[in-house]
Order: sequence, then C-alpha cells, then structure tokens
Amino acid sequence: QVQLVESGGGLVQPGGSLRLSCGASGSTLEDYSIGWFRQAPGKEREGLGCISNIGDNTYYEDFVRGRFIIARDTAKNTVYLQMNRLKPDDTAVYYCATDPAYTGAYCPPTFESWGQGTQVTVSS
Repeated sequence: QVQLVESGGGLVQPGGSLRLSCGASGSTLEDYSIGWFRQAPGKEREGLGCISNIGDNTYYEDFVRGRFIIARDTAKNTVYLQMNRLKPDDTAVYYCATDPAYTGAYCPPTFESWGQGTQVTVSS
C-alpha cells in the first residue's frame, strides 16, 4: 500500500497559478506512475493527467493540456501539478493516485491508492 499525501491547495485569483505536491510516506514515488484527478462539488471525479514511472512521460486530458504541467522531483520524492491560468471552473478537491501493482511504462488503467485531497478555490 502506498500512502499518498497532497498539499499546496488554497485560494487563488482567476488567472493565477498554483502548484500542488504529491508526496508519499514510506514509499519511493519514482517507482510509480502518478495520476492527478479532481472533483468539483456536485460533479464526478475527473482525470487530469499522469506521469509514467518509466521515462517520466506525461499525458494530459485535452481540457488541461497547455495549462497544467505534471513533473517529478526524484530527490524530493514528490510529484507536482503546476496549474496556470486558473479559472473559477478549476475549483475542486485535487487528488493524486497510483496503482502500486502496475508495472507498465505508461499510466495505469485504474488507480488503487489515493491521497486525501487538497482544496483549490479559484475566486476573486
């Protein structure tokens, strides 16, 4: 079991930027593909993108490509979600997740281990 912890959420004005962090307790994130998700009030959870465990290849959903960037800092055992040009519609709880059993070189089809989430509010 991989215990993930998100941090970095908060209140930001429209057009601003925020960087979220995903860390792990007792695990080396370098070994895992990490996905980022969000869930807004009254809406289903949606995937944003993923960084693979091999090659750190990144994949994004169309609606965030060009605004959000996923990156890994191996030395800090952290995966980041850099969010730019934020909009009020980006307001949500943001989660990172992984599948510890996934051994592929891309992003897992399902995610089994989730963090507790961090709230992002975009408002003036």
